[in-house]
Amino acid sequence: MSRHGRIAIVTGAGSGIGRSVAIALLNDGYQVMLTGRHKETLDETIRLAEANGSYATTFTADITEPSSVAALFKATADHFGRLDLLFNNAGISAPGVPLEDITIEQWRLVVDTNLTGAFLCTQEAFRLMKAQDPKGGRIINNGSISAHVPRPFSAPYTATKHAITGLTRSTALDGRAYDIACGQIDIGNAATSMVDQISAGIIQANGEIAVEPTMDVAEVGRAVVYMASLPLTENVQFMTIMATKMPFIGRG
Repeated sequence: MSRHGRIAIVTGAGSGIGRSVAIALLNDGYQVMLTGRHKETLDETIRLAEANGSYATTFTADITEPSSVAALFKATADHFGRLDLLFNNAGISAPGVPLEDITIEQWRLVVDTNLTGAFLCTQEAFRLMKAQDPKGGRIINNGSISAHVPRPFSAPYTATKHAITGLTRSTALDGRAYDIACGQIDIGNAATSMVDQISAGIIQANGEIAVEPTMDVAEVGRAVVYMASLPLTENVQFMTIMATKMPFIGRG
């Protein structure tokens, strides 16, 4: 049993933000179900958690498939007995090309992963959190600075992140009656492989290429642990954590 007995699911836990959050939760005493497409990267996250890895288990899943998501939550309930926290994190982006050159296949893959996947996980979390005793739990969605403003050539990603904000609000409202709290963390330029290009230079709204500051991804893990630490009577509805000098406020 973990130090405080809380159970979490982290999607996309094999790399980047998901890995950072999974490790931070393990370090805080959570038992964590790490899920993603590749078991070897999930196992690497557990190794990086070192001694706290004894609190972790993995489940390989495709969150775009309803049956796979249902199997993930059943495995969590069978293994741990309940669920206290879902971190909806798994996400991808499309190639940075002009909007008219995005293929329908690229669009659908981003929507299925970033939005439909989060919805399917939220549905299953609701079913489990409503039925368990004591009932309730917390859902934290990984939004993005792109939930507020776009980058050039990012229509699929930006559209899904704006939609995540709507899902967060609806989840928070619909969860009230069941002690299910839902919040969103909007992250800007966390230093992961997904933003390697930012350190080398990325296109700006005026067409120029500029290097942007990044932030330590471990700070995202710390922020999620804080959001998760609150009692269910309180909620961080939206948190923005970003590299202080990145283009966002005034987009410059």
